Amino acid sequence: MKLTVAEKIIKDHLVTGDLIRGSEIGLKIDQTLTQDSTGTMAYLQFEAIGVDRVKTKKSVAYIDHNMLQTGPENADDHLYIQTVAKKYGIYFSKPGNGICHQVHLERFGVPGETLLGSDSHTPTCGGLGMLAIGAGGLDVAVAMAGGEYYITMPYIVKVELTGKLNPGVSAKDIILEVLKRYKVVGGLNKIFEYIGEGVKSLSVPERATITNMGAELGATTSIFPSDEITYEFLKLQGREKEYRNIVADDDAFYDEEIVINLDELEPMVACPHSPDNVVPVSTLKDIKVNQVAIGSCTNSSYMDLMKVAEILDGKTISEDVSLVISPGSKQVLNMLAANGGLSKLISAGARILESGCGPCIGMGQAPITDGISLRTFNRNFKGRCGTPSANVYLVSPEVAAVSALTGYITNPSGYMENINIFMPERFLINDNLIVNSADYGEDIDIIRGPNIKPFPKSKELGGEIKGKVLIKVRDDITTDHIMPSNAKLLPYRSNIPYLSDYCLTPCDIEFPKRAKENGGGIIVAGFNYGQGSSREHAALVPVYLGIRSIIAKSFARIHKQNLINNGIIPLVFENEDDFNDIDMLDELVIENMLDQINEDKIIVNNRIKSKVYKLILDITERQRDMLKAGGLLNMKGE
Repeated sequence: MKLTVAEKIIKDHLVTGDLIRGSEIGLKIDQTLTQDSTGTMAYLQFEAIGVDRVKTKKSVAYIDHNMLQTGPENADDHLYIQTVAKKYGIYFSKPGNGICHQVHLERFGVPGETLLGSDSHTPTCGGLGMLAIGAGGLDVAVAMAGGEYYITMPYIVKVELTGKLNPGVSAKDIILEVLKRYKVVGGLNKIFEYIGEGVKSLSVPERATITNMGAELGATTSIFPSDEITYEFLKLQGREKEYRNIVADDDAFYDEEIVINLDELEPMVACPHSPDNVVPVSTLKDIKVNQVAIGSCTNSSYMDLMKVAEILDGKTISEDVSLVISPGSKQVLNMLAANGGLSKLISAGARILESGCGPCIGMGQAPITDGISLRTFNRNFKGRCGTPSANVYLVSPEVAAVSALTGYITNPSGYMENINIFMPERFLINDNLIVNSADYGEDIDIIRGPNIKPFPKSKELGGEIKGKVLIKVRDDITTDHIMPSNAKLLPYRSNIPYLSDYCLTPCDIEFPKRAKENGGGIIVAGFNYGQGSSREHAALVPVYLGIRSIIAKSFARIHKQNLINNGIIPLVFENEDDFNDIDMLDELVIENMLDQINEDKIIVNNRIKSKVYKLILDITERQRDMLKAGGLLNMKGE
């Protein structure tokens, strides 16, 4: 049987199931990662499972999101995670060491292994030839405890790259082109696998940019082969012994195929307010820029920032532009400082932020009112930047740097003469901000700050589900809508009761109050409900508010699994027009739920309108048992 790269890794890690598209498979997980925004809940859940040490080959806890410490909450969470890591044998990456995906690519990723992370951009390590998948915190906790990770066996899309990128065109433009073609829902239950002669011209950091932003397609993951380029990257990191050659077999079968000719590709931009609202930069005229932000897990590598340094060398940014740069890791920042690149950035007028997520997750650097912000990030959802009225454009580092100089969104193609950046002879290796997992034991005291509250758990499924429609929302509601993640709220990621007062408030400020007054209820939504981040809080907070079911036209993959993990029933309209018939505060009733849940179709009564709707329950038998138990931890007897 001829296999793709993804199929080879899946086959090597199959615990249950077969390589049959659309069927459920269980995978053995080699590595996990968490970050501090999702990690506190993940480790509380891991503690509840009750094992004495992680069972993976390697698990790493990163501190990279909640690093602005205006009170004790973030620092307390960091200490909790550090003591949990020490007790259970988890590597701990301290604040300042860098963004989880950049550091994991540099120091931990291994071709051919599986990686599960409580962050939706975990597929970044697909650029190294890993099968790297984002998931909710509870799924990661189960994997750390030695359990398998279940997914629907994905369809595999072959993305053939031909030719070579022209000056001013970058890897960011490749993934923006894919997003232009597939949109934010086009990757559901798919893996995007990159092959072709054009792959050989892309470094591992460039490949990682593409796999990172593949998360915006809604894809299960994206992956590149592990080849001689991969070997050279690992060698430069002093990790060549971890190399494994993994390429697709000749004549391997792909479910879909697209071709991108890199010779013809031009600089692209994702316009407000969606990563798939993509147009060529050349089509945008006279758009004045107020802010440029360079960094994030998408574009903060050494190669990215050296390009920016060379573009800015000897120049000064526009007087009307604020330029902020956040290096992806301590390694990147150290190397920039050592080779003079950092001096070039500072001399041009850039403000250097610490190595972390920062502005990408709304943790500082919000634009001005009605501002135009160019960002090398992966998401530009309305309000995510911290300024609801701002317009955020997603661009490559080249577009960002040149536009910072001109003050307008500018095509960089004419500015790239004599700018050639190559991989260094060796990366600077200094892991002194990583606490080794070897030292662990029962005598370690886990320290919990007063802001850390227990996570909520659903009750066992009863015979009837009923409740009022508490809110009715449009298509493409993100986890940022469901559980906002700005600088004011991020310190409370370990406090579900506090966060409950902000659930879905970007859509309706009265939603939390209405949910509490009615003792819970039902949410009705359009297409692609729950897109974006993997944050489990978007399921945990509704559990706390008494939400037992969400009825939508469709769900994003990770959020749907998070709902099921936490005992919330995800139902899909069989007839999409029924969405229009339901109004807020209609009373919906699902009778004989324990019998109905064994079927793929669920009947719901609207008692206010005296109407009946047919809904689809698209789940596996394992997920059915999970919902009956009231969630994954309940099913495991915790």
